[in-house]
Amino acid sequence: QVQLVESGGGSVQAGGSLRLSCAASGSSVTNYWMAWFRQAPGKEREGVTCINPGGSASYADSVKGRFTISKDNAKNTVYLQMNSLKPEDTAMYYCAAGQTCSGGPDEYHFWGQGTQVTVSS
Repeated sequence: QVQLVESGGGSVQAGGSLRLSCAASGSSVTNYWMAWFRQAPGKEREGVTCINPGGSASYADSVKGRFTISKDNAKNTVYLQMNSLKPEDTAMYYCAAGQTCSGGPDEYHFWGQGTQVTVSS
């Protein structure tokens, strides 16, 4: 099993940037398809981006061109660089590990505790 711990959230003004980190332990991130999800109050959890073991990434349309997922296999850590942040990006952000980049949250068996991102206008 893999344990995931997110960090890097915070409050930022619109147009700003944040970098989230997801530190993995217990197993290598190379064994998993690693994803970032987010959930705003009163809304369903939605997929933001995912990276497969080979390093290919996919993104939700709402974040394409602004967010970038990456991973450092040596540090066993996955990152989410978020630029040009908008108030609608405000949410709890979760790191997840699974065996696919297809499908919704039910496809991911391991989750972090989340880190809050708040973007003010």
